[in-house]
Amino acid sequence: MSSKVTDAPAVEESAKRRQIMEGARQLFLTHGFDAASMGEIARVAGVSKGTLYVYFENKESLFEAIVEDERAGQAQQVFALDASDHNVEAVLTRLGDAYVRFLCQPSAMSALRTVIGIAERMPEIGRKFYEFGPQYGIQRLSQYLEAQVKAGVVAIDDCEVAAAQFLDSCQSTMFKPVLFAAAPAPSDERIAHVIGIAVRTFMAAYGKR
Repeated sequence: MSSKVTDAPAVEESAKRRQIMEGARQLFLTHGFDAASMGEIARVAGVSKGTLYVYFENKESLFEAIVEDERAGQAQQVFALDASDHNVEAVLTRLGDAYVRFLCQPSAMSALRTVIGIAERMPEIGRKFYEFGPQYGIQRLSQYLEAQVKAGVVAIDDCEVAAAQFLDSCQSTMFKPVLFAAAPAPSDERIAHVIGIAVRTFMAAYGKR
């Protein structure tokens, strides 16, 4: 008879770390980075201040961990592209829809505003946010497009630029109004309309004729 042995201390440590990050995330999103103290984070997370410092050296390292966890996890789902799928138009349509919904969700918008507010004096946080978000997306789409070039489906000289252009076009008229709190999240109809234009423009420029 065999039994699976669980590393209980490691599981408990992971759960405690997650508990702290969730409490900190609530404060950062509600009050902003500067207004959230380590003491208040400990209170909201339900841990002692001493325990908090066991897991995170300071508020900056805690915020970095939250950014990495949230952006990397969601970006991986949005940009899970199959290089063997040569229906570029359909792939880009699905990607564009998921990408805009990801960008315009309240939690992502709040995190972005927080990072923008502190990036000048904490450039390392800004760099990591960019790497786990925009840069990751461009790289993943660029890799997919490179595979389609090799398959003879599209003709693109610079896949990195083409990927960045497509993602930027997907945001048009939808992302910035939400970022500046000038408009609510776009409707399904608006997303479909804008993404449709972005895909058609991309295929007109790079699709094989």
